[in-house]
Parts: sequence; structure tokens; C-alpha cells
Amino acid sequence: MFRTRICDLCGIEYPIFQGGMAWVSDYRLASAVSEAGGLGIIAAGHLTPEEVREQIRKTRERTSKPFGVNIMLMSPFADDIVKVAIEEKVAVVTTGAGNPGKYVKALKEAGIKVVPVVASVALAQRMQREGVDAVIAEGMESGGHIGDITTMALVPQVVDAVDIPVIAAGGIGDARGFLAALMLGAEGVQMGTRFALSKECAVHENWKKLYIKAKDRDTVVTGRSTGHPVRVIKNKLSKKFEQMERQGAPKEEIEKLGVGALKAAAIDGDVEWGSVMAGQIVGLLKEEKTVKEIIEEIIQGAERLLREKCSRFGG
Repeated sequence: MFRTRICDLCGIEYPIFQGGMAWVSDYRLASAVSEAGGLGIIAAGHLTPEEVREQIRKTRERTSKPFGVNIMLMSPFADDIVKVAIEEKVAVVTTGAGNPGKYVKALKEAGIKVVPVVASVALAQRMQREGVDAVIAEGMESGGHIGDITTMALVPQVVDAVDIPVIAAGGIGDARGFLAALMLGAEGVQMGTRFALSKECAVHENWKKLYIKAKDRDTVVTGRSTGHPVRVIKNKLSKKFEQMERQGAPKEEIEKLGVGALKAAAIDGDVEWGSVMAGQIVGLLKEEKTVKEIIEEIIQGAERLLREKCSRFGG
């Protein structure tokens, strides 16, 4: 029922991408999402090229289905990670934190689908001109690095502005969000926060417990003054960020505060002084489930909701 151009483009059963979250999205999560019919994505983050190669090969040991690699273009290793993706023949490369234009030709010549994250219509149009295969229109409700337009406002404007498929991201965590994204014109969704609270996700248990406890107003955006805003769950670190920004601390000092903070939370479990990135949808999540359960609930729930709404309104 929900087969779109994204499914055909990426060779997947359901139009659902798993977000590439640094220190969170590893081979265990990516392979589980791909096995369940979506597109699992390994987060390259600040990993070295050889570490990314190892992640790709471990993913391939667990699934024969397509999966992707997310390349953070601010990484000092971005050039070499692109080479690894080409050598290892991954199906899809998604990108964030920059313009992947200089890599598009080489990736596409290698048969890799290129799908950048965009936060504006102008960037989506530019990416289409560069020759990418699709774009992920990510609203400010998402966790981690964000833009300044909401998903509901951004997605339909991007859909109207480009001809390539659009994937909606930000604030999507259940069947209702999935259907809403399709109604806005998207041909798929990307979810990060929802998959971070899955049994296959290897993030620290303290992180997952904080997700389950979180309420609707428990995220905050830090780093606006540096030009790199990040949505996280409120804790001692986020309060320190806010204090420094109010006091007009130099950009360099504020940025230094965040160095290593994501790994501290995701891997070491320091959820007080670590950076616990989460989207605003986190307040909706109440229990850890398997990836298969999450995807089945979304697809089956969306089918049921669609039938109910059509019946209710005479469809």
C-alpha cells in the first residue's frame, strides 16, 4: 500500500529510513532496520575510514539487503569515507552538515544513490541541480543539528520545489507521523529518535532510560549563538550551554564545551554532562521495542488509520 519511488530507488520494502546518528547508528541497528524492510544507515560521524569500512562489512555479515552510510561532511575524513563507500559498494549515501556537491558525480558513477539532508527549499533545489537522487527534508523538531523551519512547513514547500523524491524527517515516531508526512507530499520518512529506543540499538542504557522518562517539553536547543544549533534533552550540560550563551561567552569556548559530549552520553552513559540528542517526539516514546516491531506498528497502524479515516469521511 505504501510503496513509493523511494522503495524502488533504494530497493527496500517500506519507505522508512533510519537516521544516521553519530555514536548511535552502528552496524547492529543498521542491519536490523534493513532486515525489517527499511533502510538501515551507518553513521560515519567522526569515525576513521577504516572504522567505517569495518562497520560496513559487519552490516553485510548480518543482512544481504540494501543499507546506507551517512557522511557528516564536516568530518576531516569525509573525502576518504566517500572512497570507502565507493569501494565497498554501499547502496545509499546520505549526507549532513554541508554540501555534498563535489562527491555526487563519483558516487553516482559507482551506482550509489545520493540523498542529502536539507533544511530549506533553496538547498533542496541546489541539490537537485547537483544531480542527487532524493532529499531528506528535516524539520527543526529533529534531534541533533537542526535548521529553523518545522517539518510541517518545510516538507510541502520542498515537495513543490523539486521533482525528485522527498523524505520527511523531524518529529516522526509513529503511524500518525508517517501518514502525515505522506499527506504532505513526502514519499518516505526518516526516523532517528524512534530507532534509538530500539532493542537493537547499542546506545547506553542510561540514554534509553532518559528517553523513556522524557516529556514533551524536555528538549532544548543549544548552540544557537555559534551558528550550529543542536537539540538535546535538558541536563546539566545543556544548562551550562544556556548559561554561557546568556553571558555572551566566546563562540570557541561554547563549542569546546561540546567536544566529546555526544560520545560521553551515547557510549559512556553520562547523561548529566553528556549530549543526549533527541527530537521533540521523544515524549511520545514509552518503551523499548525491536526494530521489527517498530516498523510493523507504523505500517500496519498507518493502513488501519487510513481505512478508518476513509470510512469516517465517506471514502
